[in-house]
Amino acid sequence: MELPENCQRLRIYVGESDTWEHRPLYEALVVKAREEGMGGATVFRSPMGFGANSRIHTSKILNLSTDLPVIIEIVDAEAKIQAFVSNLGGMIPGGLITLEEVKVIHYRQKAAGE
Repeated sequence: MELPENCQRLRIYVGESDTWEHRPLYEALVVKAREEGMGGATVFRSPMGFGANSRIHTSKILNLSTDLPVIIEIVDAEAKIQAFVSNLGGMIPGGLITLEEVKVIHYRQKAAGE
């Protein structure tokens, strides 16, 4: 698979405890991205953050949250990102979705033995 130089980066911010059809939402989103042939997806788990409700979620031992922030990043061509977003339906009841223009400077699979 190849990516054009000018792409978009989709970021989806949700909580670690959010689910979709009995599995973690972040996992469902990555699987959906793969099924739709997206260029790639990565999940980042954050040790601290807050969102629209202004409640702080943290991994500090005294305030251990079971709902840490999670960010799913997907990079692909604009048309594929737009199609992916329009197919999300009701998967994301809360959270934040952002979109940025990015320039792809390197995207390739490692050769065997690398």
